[in-house]
Amino acid sequence: MKALSMFILKLFGWKIEGDFSPQVKKCVVVAAPHTSNWDFVLGRAALYVLGINVKYLIKKSFFVFPLNLFFKFTGGIAVDRSKHNNLVDALANLFNHYDDLKIMITPEGTRSRVEKWKTGFYHVAQKAKVPVVLGFLDYKNKIAGVGPTYYLTGDFNKDMEYIQAFYQNKNAKFPEKFNKQIFVAKENTGNLPN
Repeated sequence: MKALSMFILKLFGWKIEGDFSPQVKKCVVVAAPHTSNWDFVLGRAALYVLGINVKYLIKKSFFVFPLNLFFKFTGGIAVDRSKHNNLVDALANLFNHYDDLKIMITPEGTRSRVEKWKTGFYHVAQKAKVPVVLGFLDYKNKIAGVGPTYYLTGDFNKDMEYIQAFYQNKNAKFPEKFNKQIFVAKENTGNLPN
């Protein structure tokens, strides 16, 4: 897959940026911005080139034959978004069962513009005690890759400000759909927001 991924990225004129440490065996990979179906193709290709083998969440409705074979092969995990089943706890618990697990999450949760990111990725990483790797696509500069591996401090506002700052110079395929104000600061009550 690495050779095919390199070919696809070169064909479209994309460059890869970032240095992922092979010592990081478990993490949550944030994938942003997410405004197009092309994000999956380019982002997944970039991760293959960087040697980051991820699992990712995808709507259960996409898991129909023959697409389900492709999604399983590339690391897809079917999620039924119509049910409110504690997905955060289930994903955090997965890390207890694997020596090497990287789960990619698109915090926007949709290709449409959102007012703020869903914070499930944060809670999964926090509960599983794993770092967050900041994956990105920059369509303007045709660069895909990963930024720093970030270890959450437990201070939600501080962590989200750091993550938000990282994505300020990343350009979505459809910029009008990417809100760079990814969170609303919460009063420090000791509780993490939902």
